[in-house]
Amino acid sequence: MSVLPPHPPGTPAMPLRAPMTPRATPAPDMATLLLAGGKGTRLHDLTARDSKPAVPFAGSNRIIDFAMANAVRSGLRRMLVATQYAPRSLHHHLPTRWGDRFEPRGLQTRDGRDLYQGTADAARRCWAPIEAMGGDQVLILAADHVYDMDYGALLAAHRASGAAVTVAVDTVPRAEATEFGVMQADATGRILTFREKPADPAGMIGDPGRAMVSMGIYVFDRAFLRAALFDRPAPAMDFGHDVIPDAVAQGQAAVWQLPAGPSGKAYWRDVGTLDALRRAQLDFIETPPARLPFACPVTDWYLGQGSIAMPGAVVPQGARLTNSLVAPGTQVPAGLVTGDDPDEDARWFTRTDAGTVLITQAMLDRRAAHAHIRRSVTSPAPFKRRGLHA
Repeated sequence: MSVLPPHPPGTPAMPLRAPMTPRATPAPDMATLLLAGGKGTRLHDLTARDSKPAVPFAGSNRIIDFAMANAVRSGLRRMLVATQYAPRSLHHHLPTRWGDRFEPRGLQTRDGRDLYQGTADAARRCWAPIEAMGGDQVLILAADHVYDMDYGALLAAHRASGAAVTVAVDTVPRAEATEFGVMQADATGRILTFREKPADPAGMIGDPGRAMVSMGIYVFDRAFLRAALFDRPAPAMDFGHDVIPDAVAQGQAAVWQLPAGPSGKAYWRDVGTLDALRRAQLDFIETPPARLPFACPVTDWYLGQGSIAMPGAVVPQGARLTNSLVAPGTQVPAGLVTGDDPDEDARWFTRTDAGTVLITQAMLDRRAAHAHIRRSVTSPAPFKRRGLHA
């Protein structure tokens, strides 16, 4: 079992900079909006005080850093980040770690707490700075996925297609597609149908056991997006529910499929649940399927037995944890065991049906307080010997 030094949350254990070699694709000339407002309720206590994009991943990285690293490698020099839920840490993290990777004042953040009513509404309310960035295309990114991607290649494919919007897609088993926007496309890449989070996802044409799903990444022609946001009879609130279906109905939407990565397969993960967050980090232990934005030794965050320690967590040698996530700043007591008794795990910690156990300091404190009360109640009163003259 590893003993992790108490790094404060967000503090790198290795040098801050990792190589960011630009891709061969020319630097895109387009405006970029990164949507980073997700609350991430399915991550439970990990997002009690922070947004989903700010959650740590594989040591000193945060989930949002994957989109940021992709942007830098793709040659993007201007970006607006729209935050919403619990944005304070992101407003510190982004300019500190990424500000000097963009042109002067090229990285902006906009606080949308209690303001945005959906992804398209966020774009509409941020339209003035988007317009000021220039370019004929607008790139819309999601900040809560783990992947490695060349946005320049996406832009080149969009321009070649002649479509008004191009949706970046991946494929997943059909049974796993209910949480995504699902589409069918013809041999030319034109989208024929699109449904957001369908109960019965459509299979791919020619491969019905798999589904083509949206990565939440879009390239729009600027004029088309402006019209979709401002000229629609009923205001568009969401890209998946409103804007993309309209573009499909007009025959103006195309797909671009994420190419294979170093493993020989495309790698894109939505880490919106405790199980997905833990399992995705396990993918980076031996042969990483994508590049980590910031290098961090595996021994700084992997405990063995399928368990992950987040920044600031301290896990002594005497603890034996299985399939666990140790939240930032948590001090695990010696002798703690998880994974042997599901009922005992669920009594004190957050345990998923698939067996992932989330351990936080507050949970450990409640457990310790209960043990103290139990000892004080069940311990016999000390025997007092009476003297002869008592």
